[in-house]
Amino acid sequence: MGTVVSFSLRDTTTEDARELDARELREARERVDDAVARAQADLRWVDDVFSTWKPESPVSRLRRGEIRVEDAPPEVAEVLELCRKAREASDGWFDPWAMPGGVDPTGLVKGWAAERALNIIKEAGAPAAMINAGGDVAVYGRPAPGQPWRIGIQHPLARDRILLTADLTGAGAVATSGSYERGDHVVDPRAGATTTALLSATVLGHDLGYADALATGLYASRGALLERLALLVGYHGFIVDGRGNIRASRGFPIALHGVEAVSA
Repeated sequence: MGTVVSFSLRDTTTEDARELDARELREARERVDDAVARAQADLRWVDDVFSTWKPESPVSRLRRGEIRVEDAPPEVAEVLELCRKAREASDGWFDPWAMPGGVDPTGLVKGWAAERALNIIKEAGAPAAMINAGGDVAVYGRPAPGQPWRIGIQHPLARDRILLTADLTGAGAVATSGSYERGDHVVDPRAGATTTALLSATVLGHDLGYADALATGLYASRGALLERLALLVGYHGFIVDGRGNIRASRGFPIALHGVEAVSA
């Protein structure tokens, strides 16, 4: 995936463990440790399947017409169906079928893979966890009783500045698309070329795969997708234009302190 993935887990606290003896507590922690290892292995497997850089990956072979979707692992069909839904929700601004070289689900699959890895940890019984896949973040639970996950979103013009913070409780996700980390790589599906009109585009929502795709579409649309985002239940977004000004979707749930914010 060309990025780093990290995990933050809330350990079983005294409050969580008051019904457990020492053996049960040790076994609970061993289950979570095993789940983190399985989540890491699953991320590597996803990269092997979906990479457009590895010539023998199923997605690379699909792009070259060597196999059909039916011949690939079933997760490929699952991801492509999610891509179709994201293409419809984004009015076509996220369109893996309009990419050079053939279908390219990269704009969704990283977030989808991160959510999948996080679910492995959740099913193992960890009371709360966060996954950070190259700046795209998904969480569940609370890092401490009564506290939210506080996610800082980097300012695209200054690595040492936080543009804003998002407090997430329960399940939630934040995805950002931009050129300040990886260079110009987001393709406008209508023009067939990379776009550089924005510095970044961020989407908050329930699911990281979907938020990842919508952030890509929002960036590719140069902000035109903001109005559509306001109609999607549970999803919100904002853009930073080339001059550093911010524009947010209607009903954006976070006060943008210290920056200029204009409602779409």
